[in-house]
Parts: sequence; C-alpha cells; structure tokens
Amino acid sequence: MPTVLFVCIHNAGRSQMAAAWLRHLAGDRIEVRSAGSAPASAVNPAAVEAMREVGIDMSAEVPKILTAEAVGESDVCVTMGCGDTCEVFPGKHYLDWKLDDPAGQGVEAVRPVRDAIKGLVEDLVADMDAARPAP
Repeated sequence: MPTVLFVCIHNAGRSQMAAAWLRHLAGDRIEVRSAGSAPASAVNPAAVEAMREVGIDMSAEVPKILTAEAVGESDVCVTMGCGDTCEVFPGKHYLDWKLDDPAGQGVEAVRPVRDAIKGLVEDLVADMDAARPAP
C-alpha cells in the first residue's frame, strides 16, 4: 500500500486537513501520515470546525513531530510551507503545495484553504490510482 506524508510547520491546520481529506477520499487504499517541523500543542480549532462542516471529524488528531523515519517510510511527501526542514530522500516523490497558512484565523478564512486542499488531494488520489498496476 502506498504511503503519503503531509508536512507543514505546525501540523495543526493544512497538513491535518490534507490527511483527513485523503483518509476520507481514498479509504484504505493509501496509508496516510502527517507531521510538522515545529508541531503546535493542538490542532487548529478553526480547521477542525471547517472539516466538521463537510462531515469529517478530525477533533481527535494531535500534531506530530516530523522525523527522518516518517519521510523515509513514505512514498510521497507533500510539503506545505515547511521550507527546507523536510529531509529529501532519493527515490521519493515530493510535491510542494502553496497554500495560505490558516494559523490564528477564523473558520471563514480556513474554508477556502480546506476547499483548495480537497482539490489537490482529489488530484493526488487520481494520480496514485492511475499509477497503480492493474490486478
């Protein structure tokens, strides 16, 4: 099973929403991880609320620290504003998604980020499904 790692600085908003969308859209076809280079103490409540609005509950998620092992064990690493803090491993597929950071903003500001992430995740799932060998 392929593994995707979503990385942002605090692992409290963008990467958590991306992971939640991927779990929701891909089910058990793709293993999902998320982490941050400087994790926050909790997931952004506005991000939790924005995802709840679309029927996805991520209230139990906890920000996690980015480790070399997590990157090394992932097939695809999606960065979202973490700069050079994400180690680069040969043979891994890297994507860098340019998204506004919703930290410290209300749900109104998070909704467009949530919706942009959904579209990017849908494209990622389609690409990964197309690359999967036929049974």
